[in-house]
Amino acid sequence: MTKAIRLGLFVVLTLLAFGAGVFWIGSGSFRFSSTYRLNTYFDNVAGLPNGATIRVGGVHEGTVHGIVLPARPDQKVQVQMDLTGVTRQVIKKDSIAAIRTEGLVGDQFVEITFGSADAPPVRDGDTIGSEAPLQISDMMKKANALLDAAQGTIENIGATANNLQGISAKLNTGKGSMGALINNPALYQHIDQATANLQEDTEALKHNFLLRGFFKNRGYEDSTDLKRYAVTELPAGTPVKSFSYRGSKLFDKPDSAKLKSAKQLDDAGHFLEQNSFGTAVVAGIADMTGDSDKQRQLSLARASVAREYLVQHFKLDDTRVKTLGEGKSSGAPDGGALEVLVYATGRGGR
Repeated sequence: MTKAIRLGLFVVLTLLAFGAGVFWIGSGSFRFSSTYRLNTYFDNVAGLPNGATIRVGGVHEGTVHGIVLPARPDQKVQVQMDLTGVTRQVIKKDSIAAIRTEGLVGDQFVEITFGSADAPPVRDGDTIGSEAPLQISDMMKKANALLDAAQGTIENIGATANNLQGISAKLNTGKGSMGALINNPALYQHIDQATANLQEDTEALKHNFLLRGFFKNRGYEDSTDLKRYAVTELPAGTPVKSFSYRGSKLFDKPDSAKLKSAKQLDDAGHFLEQNSFGTAVVAGIADMTGDSDKQRQLSLARASVAREYLVQHFKLDDTRVKTLGEGKSSGAPDGGALEVLVYATGRGGR
């Protein structure tokens, strides 16, 4: 054999060996590290190939060794996975294997979740649980269903818009009760007058003999009387004396201005009777519950009832005793509060 032939054979064999080595190393198998095998089962491997990557915590730590079809139709497809030894620290008996895809149409791989800290470790040949792979076809079916539903919604919106246009046209031409109300000023004025008359009748009912007691127990007998001694704000300066009472202990009910324990006010009454003062303000304070307007009127009614008790039971200058309905206050206790604030001469009085 000539020297040229021997050289040619050497070059060919070297290239074959190099190609086999590249193929062997690039096959994805961990040839030079300790590995162990785990198994899992899927109803459908969704096109997962032999040699596919296995990722643990997003890191390439194994390859799919083989995919075995079941022996019977009621069984699942077996996926054999070779993993590096370092994964034994995080893969446990309760770890889950799932088939994922790079993007929407990329290569498929197997992802294994970390197990719980107290779960037993896996051994070579063990089987772990699996999660059904997400099929692109299923996603497309759901997307089509959503598009169909959206199309139906758009059609309904269009029909509603047409109906609104029809209603608007009828209103503009004065058809129907609402159309007549909008396009007929005389009819609107008539309804406005009827509303004013109803308010007057309601106010008259408050003074009716049969209903007077009902409103009086709640401090609403006459809104004019409530404002008779009312002030819009406290006098300037700091009161020389103040008395504070919890509304839940002083009044009958949360929505009532009827006193149930009026004797609590006696300490304030004695002070006003025995000391000269410029102005005394009885202030009602409501908690944060209920309608704001109603709570403001209730706080003023409570202040008026407390003032009436003081001026009737103690000898004092009633013209210097005012009321204030502060309405809702975030600092008020449940059931509200009542305060009697006494200011020296020159602070809101003579």
